[in-house]
Amino acid sequence: MQNSPENSSIVRVHVFISGRVQGVGYRYATVELASKLGLSGWVRNLPDGRVEAVFEGWHSTVEQMIRWCHQGPPAAVVENVVVEYEQPEGLGGFEIR
Repeated sequence: MQNSPENSSIVRVHVFISGRVQGVGYRYATVELASKLGLSGWVRNLPDGRVEAVFEGWHSTVEQMIRWCHQGPPAAVVENVVVEYEQPEGLGGFEIR
């Protein structure tokens, strides 16, 4: 399979996950997988019960992370995932905020 421009470019997505996503290890599982995939960015809980995350990396890898967000860790019940594409900022590492 040949790399298309979409798969070989660096992208940034801003993701908002809603449902039962706090108190279920969602942030920790996100850090674990994003780090394993070599993505940069961050994840945090929001006061309204959602989880917010930013992922930067290769397009195909970011898409893989977005697919995982729709499921999350075993205890999570994901109801909705909103994805907004943004300009990459060249973040380094992945952290919980």
